[in-house]
Amino acid sequence: MKLQRRDALLGMGAMMSLPISSWAQSYPSQTIKLIMPFVPGTSSENALRVVLDRLSENLKQAIVIDNRAGAGSTLGTEQAARAQADGHTLVATYNSSIAPGPLLYNKLGYDPIKDFKHIALVGVFPQYMVVRTDHPAKTVQDFLAMVRAKPGTVNYSSAGVGTSGFLAGEMLKQTLKLDMVHVAYKGPAPAMTDLLGGRLDMVMTSSAASLVAAGKLRILAVTSEKRMPLYPDVPALSEVAPNVQAVSWVGVSAPAATPAAVTQRLEREILSILAEPAIRTRLADPVFGMALTPLGSEKFLEFIQKELRVWAPIIKAGNIQIT
Repeated sequence: MKLQRRDALLGMGAMMSLPISSWAQSYPSQTIKLIMPFVPGTSSENALRVVLDRLSENLKQAIVIDNRAGAGSTLGTEQAARAQADGHTLVATYNSSIAPGPLLYNKLGYDPIKDFKHIALVGVFPQYMVVRTDHPAKTVQDFLAMVRAKPGTVNYSSAGVGTSGFLAGEMLKQTLKLDMVHVAYKGPAPAMTDLLGGRLDMVMTSSAASLVAAGKLRILAVTSEKRMPLYPDVPALSEVAPNVQAVSWVGVSAPAATPAAVTQRLEREILSILAEPAIRTRLADPVFGMALTPLGSEKFLEFIQKELRVWAPIIKAGNIQIT
């Protein structure tokens, strides 16, 4: 075992001694693994697969997804932070694992800034404020008036404490000084069941398209910065509650020590793919629920830092913590 470890270290040392240009020329030299810190089949994974399939073609190398779910996406992310930094291990990074997620934990096994090179942001997933179609609130203004008229009695839910939907509700409550009750569920499915069954007044969700299309739910507002092209008549929540915005997001990152030549090549490739009309059309499909938001490494890092700044006071004021 000692000999194998020594050989591996020597091999890694030899690679690290190569000129930076050699990294770009020889990369990738083997299958690329992307750690996905969630269970298989999420809408964000499906959207990312569209990008990865094209990236695999461009790099002429296989890319496999390694699902490592657990601890609200922080388990797989921590494993990625400790992975060999040669560009053959990447990680899908999320709001839950990078920003603002880490603010919710007392202890975390990685630093969301220092332990990664954040390569590119792919897209954001706005939250939709939805009610049943027979709910008395026909507009977001109606709903807010109902909350103010009956403080402490109107309830809502999300995909869970700490999720973007939960945080959107918390920001709304703090901004407008509302008293409404969050009902915690273990995931979005049971919350949606109770909403349709009349046991909840409202749900913040990123996946309402099918139920809206079926006429079972009505969207009151969306938590993105602007109105979504898919629902142009639905107001952004910030139109009635200044600065209230909350989105889930997904990007691609690598361990911090990954050579710059490798991450820069990946950044160029991913941004080029996201500019292709066919890819943009594919990712605009409502089934993904994603707003394409391509950002390169520098802007992606600025986005992450802003998310941490925005959410830190909200999380502190709400005394929100995941143990």
